[in-house]
Amino acid sequence: MSYFGTDGIRGKFGELPITPEFALKLGFAAGKVLKKYSKKNKPIVVLGKDTRLSGYILESALQAGLNAAGIYVHLLGPLPTPAIAHLTRALHASLGIVISASHNPYFDNGIKFFSSEGKKLPDELQEAINQELENEIQIEDNANLGKSFRVKDSAGRYIEFCKSTFPYHFDLNHLKIVVDCANGAAYNVGPAVFKELGAKVIPLYNTPDGLNINEDCGSTHPEQLQQAVVEHQADLGIAFDGDADRVIMVDKNGEQITGDHILYILATQAKNKPAGIAGTVMSNMALELALEKAGVEFVRAKVGDRYVLQALEENGWNIGGEPSGHVLTLDKSTTGDAIIAALQVLTVMVEQGKALHELVADFKLFPQVLVNVRLEAMFDPYAVPALVEEFGKAEAQLQGRGRILIRKSGTEPVIRVMVEGDDQQEVTVLANHLADAVRHHAIAA
Repeated sequence: MSYFGTDGIRGKFGELPITPEFALKLGFAAGKVLKKYSKKNKPIVVLGKDTRLSGYILESALQAGLNAAGIYVHLLGPLPTPAIAHLTRALHASLGIVISASHNPYFDNGIKFFSSEGKKLPDELQEAINQELENEIQIEDNANLGKSFRVKDSAGRYIEFCKSTFPYHFDLNHLKIVVDCANGAAYNVGPAVFKELGAKVIPLYNTPDGLNINEDCGSTHPEQLQQAVVEHQADLGIAFDGDADRVIMVDKNGEQITGDHILYILATQAKNKPAGIAGTVMSNMALELALEKAGVEFVRAKVGDRYVLQALEENGWNIGGEPSGHVLTLDKSTTGDAIIAALQVLTVMVEQGKALHELVADFKLFPQVLVNVRLEAMFDPYAVPALVEEFGKAEAQLQGRGRILIRKSGTEPVIRVMVEGDDQQEVTVLANHLADAVRHHAIAA
């Protein structure tokens, strides 16, 4: 069986595969594969985590497994996922491992791998690790066990890297910024980056206790940030998720700036306009139309940052992302990085001499209605001619000013019906009508 999903291995801590026993075996399997494929005599793995309490246990288990396989481990401590990707390259490691479940609650956790280039692990290596997991742990040579070292300046290295993506002749001395750290991996480095660039920083949710990560805060719950920006009369707010690969921003009026807004700013307001932008099937149609007007090519990928990355590499572009705030800027970083994405928006603000709300003044998202239709058993809606006809009628009605998206959930018997367009009432009626049609045909089936 394959333990890897689209973004590493995830689950509830204490349940397979996220258990100490499995992490030990995974570390050993990854180490054995690494020794086979690596050209280095003593391969190095960098290992980092977010602030979940279970991270300490998984870190120790992975470390032990890797050492048992003869791998040297550099322990980075709590750091954003993109920091581990960067330090994998900077420390010339053969592999990077992150212990995090991103925006999920504290009781979940996950294990994700980066290649030596700070990118997603090649399928070949992933499959080889899967195969090795079928074997028992056997210590072949006690004289060639690995060692572990704590990298004491890992946070400082990453802070300097982030700052290097902001033009050296610019500063943030004129800005007051509220930074919501989601009680996660960026609780320390996030505020530090903006403070060292000159901003007056008001940190929020920067006191992790191992259990409060993402709890009513961060990019998935920006309400407190919106309120704080207005109360403190700040210029803007920045919210990360638990592992700081996603960012949502807030303007001085408390209005939310999503991933689609950020892509719009970087594509149309920056000094150097990109040739193209990669979004996903969930990207708002308003973004697509705005980029078309600006002469910037736009492509949609499947949901998931790995698919956005794939689309960017296929087209030779640098900028892409999702409405959730997972933004990639490949000329700056190899993976989605919340701090670096925010810095690129701040760069445009300084270049243009404009406030955040001014950069998006001409950009309004289309109303979007999502209805989740829960079923007794999953079926393919596009295999039902009557439903295909209904979908076609809706698309014809919205042509040029809206769209529909019908998706099957990959984890539960749910069909997601999304309709967006330039008229709130119209999209609401259409979404409910299509959801009812799906429901009706599910019962008939």
